[in-house]
Amino acid sequence: MALDATSPGLSEEQAGTYAPEQSLPVACLLSMSGGFLDVFAWLSFGGVFANSQTGNVVFLGMYAASEQWHQAAHHVPPILAFLAGASAAVFIRAPLLCLAGEIACLTLVMLVLHRFAEPIPIVAISFGVALQTASFRQVERWKYLSVTVTGNMLRAVEQLALVPDREALHGARTMLAVCLMFLLGTAIGGWMTMRLGTGGLAVPIGLLASALWLCCRGRGRCQS
Repeated sequence: MALDATSPGLSEEQAGTYAPEQSLPVACLLSMSGGFLDVFAWLSFGGVFANSQTGNVVFLGMYAASEQWHQAAHHVPPILAFLAGASAAVFIRAPLLCLAGEIACLTLVMLVLHRFAEPIPIVAISFGVALQTASFRQVERWKYLSVTVTGNMLRAVEQLALVPDREALHGARTMLAVCLMFLLGTAIGGWMTMRLGTGGLAVPIGLLASALWLCCRGRGRCQS
């Protein structure tokens, strides 16, 4: 997915001051959670992604082409849930509320919904992930996604190749940091899921709660 440059003309951004939800620590926490949840979903729900709808679309097309309709249908619910969550986030336009919504969805899955048959758990996770993904799309001056690394790596390369100056180097480091946190999340997700199962969801819940706390604290400072 192509990532557009951040909107120009904002005096706060030009001065180097950003909204709390656009800070690098928040982006890193969200990206780590994103990596964790993709591995968790893949291991827990038979090879279905919660975040990476690109992966779901690939498998949907592959299984449909080979007429394995049951396997293909397995990837449809998270895609639809992600679209519904993203639509809700765009309509609500309240990033912190959407982040709280994702925390609520994951908590429900960990405590209750994991007992239900599929696709109920994965639908709840994908819906919650989409709420957050559609609401948090900028880190400092740069667009990013917390549920993938492809676009973020492309942004890092663009910063290094197109505008080789100090600011571009900072942008590249920012994007690479987000990618590394996603990788760390996948590693932790695999380790925790294989040992704790659904209980491992406490990790992304904690990461998201920390991001929410940072945003609330930052907004409180801005208002004081």
